Amino acid sequence: MQKPEKRGCLEKIKPYVPGKPIEEVKRELGLTDVIKLASNENPLGPSPKAQEAMQEEIPRANYYPDGNCFELKRALCEKLAVQEDQLIIGNGSDEILKLLAETYLEPEDEVIMPQPSFSEYEFVTRIMGSNINYYDLEPDFSYDLQKMLDMVTDRTRFVFICTPNNPTGTIAYKKQLEDFLQKLPDGVITVLDEAYYEYATDPEYPESLNYVREEKPVLVLRTFSKIYGLAGLRVGYGIAPAPIIQDLNRVREPFNVNSMAQAAATSALYDEEHLRRSQEMVKNGREQINKGLQKIGLEPVYTQANFFFLDTGVDSQALFQCMLKRGMIVRTGDIFGYPTHIRVNYGTEEQNERFLTVLQEALEELR
Repeated sequence: MQKPEKRGCLEKIKPYVPGKPIEEVKRELGLTDVIKLASNENPLGPSPKAQEAMQEEIPRANYYPDGNCFELKRALCEKLAVQEDQLIIGNGSDEILKLLAETYLEPEDEVIMPQPSFSEYEFVTRIMGSNINYYDLEPDFSYDLQKMLDMVTDRTRFVFICTPNNPTGTIAYKKQLEDFLQKLPDGVITVLDEAYYEYATDPEYPESLNYVREEKPVLVLRTFSKIYGLAGLRVGYGIAPAPIIQDLNRVREPFNVNSMAQAAATSALYDEEHLRRSQEMVKNGREQINKGLQKIGLEPVYTQANFFFLDTGVDSQALFQCMLKRGMIVRTGDIFGYPTHIRVNYGTEEQNERFLTVLQEALEELR
């Protein structure tokens, strides 16, 4: 078969490797009881109100969705105290990252991103043929935003700051971020990826929407995939000054968010009880896991997310396989450049207890 030559920039793109699905593990290993704590999902599932909204939407599936996501935007405006023209809804926040790159990046442009961090920043930059300047997080995985600022050149278009950061759970602190934004040259957009925003409780965690209200060149990304338990429906949103949103809408597909996703996300916003239960589960899980890890002599990275990053002292792929055969799916750290680390999200109390048992058994087997 003769085909056109692919674009040269594609050679630099590493395909995304998702967490292993539960059903695949059951098929491969013949297991019936498998727990997945690998993809930072909410083990409580979608809220009851979201599930009810999905059921109600089924008979209307023959109609195209509202391309403007009117009801969802109205609910977000009410909850976040922002204006409709400051919002964009995406097929997951991944899509909004891609829209951002398609809107502003030329091949000679640059972005700055931390590492380790969310691989999608790299993907959307590479697909446009643009260049990446990597900032290595500090030894304790914290941010030094002055170092990121020092990396800005006249070709820099975006600075990506994931806070809480994936996979480490660490955050950018308010004072440091405000100094950074004040000194940042004109023409550079700061992308604050807050997928895990609802889990952060540190008093110095920034209130990023204030920067949008002040018309700073900031794009805040949030999602319904994590605390709202709607990862399978793919709904994310961005908040930015209206001129940025107007630009992004020029490259957005007309029906990018399906009707069921819009209905579920809108209803999920009003389910405060589900939100509270999800936050409480993570708070309790964080305490439970920390105590359990201390007993076996391990200490995770300080985290403000619904997951933790842990140096196990052994090869993460070998550990992954050991835990997998015991019905426990975790995320290996080698994909982030840390071959002895694992990333694990908090589950229910029973799931956390099983994780601790399986981890100890696997470590003893490997050692």
